[in-house]
Amino acid sequence: MRMLLYNIRYCTGHLNGYHTPIPYIGFFKRTDVNLQRIINFIRTVDPDIVGLVEVDSGSYRSRNICQAKIIADKLGYNYVAETKYSDSSLAHMVPVLKQQSNALLTRERIHGHTFHYFKEGVKRLIIMTELKDAVIFLVHLSLKYRHRQHQLEYLHTLVKRTDKEVIVAGDFNTFFGKRELKLFLAASNLKNANLQNLPSHPSHSPQRQIDFILHSPGICLNNFYIPDVRLSDHSPLVFDFSFTAPGCTC
Repeated sequence: MRMLLYNIRYCTGHLNGYHTPIPYIGFFKRTDVNLQRIINFIRTVDPDIVGLVEVDSGSYRSRNICQAKIIADKLGYNYVAETKYSDSSLAHMVPVLKQQSNALLTRERIHGHTFHYFKEGVKRLIIMTELKDAVIFLVHLSLKYRHRQHQLEYLHTLVKRTDKEVIVAGDFNTFFGKRELKLFLAASNLKNANLQNLPSHPSHSPQRQIDFILHSPGICLNNFYIPDVRLSDHSPLVFDFSFTAPGCTC
């Protein structure tokens, strides 16, 4: 199977035109053109599962249509999407912000999904999606180190309650490097699919490893790579995997 993880920055683009004529003006522009480019890219990768961070779920930028729905309809996926903010967040009262979401798309049947929320941070959503053989957690962690540590603690409790194989993926915002995840990986018994610790941000000159795909030992890593794609400020991650058969040593 193949999983694609991509922080698409609401399809607002990166670099060229993003800061012209004023800084960050690209954040408020229509996203039709770049969304189509991202759809074309996803089609070439042909993933079975797509984890999308920073999805516009229906603001004026995407002409009031959820970008995950557009991608799913065009490429034949089932999907779940939800705003990143808890019900008590003031972001729900702000245009554009209230449509900022994450989404999980898959060609498999979705057996169930749950939206969990961290207690700390602004971005609190955890999308928990159950497939036939695995449960996938999609996250976007806080910009603050202290909040991230509390979020990882809560995420650990969810992972340990799960009976199936597990994939935890998302933008972890680990600005202090992979060592931020050392205790979480040890406690949860998860492995980092990015064995070479390749950076994914910023996409035009990657220097930081802040996007992660983590997996349980029963999932066998077949291949991992980061395409040189600059449709967002993040590079995408591609993870090829299989489920461990008896006697497998991968």
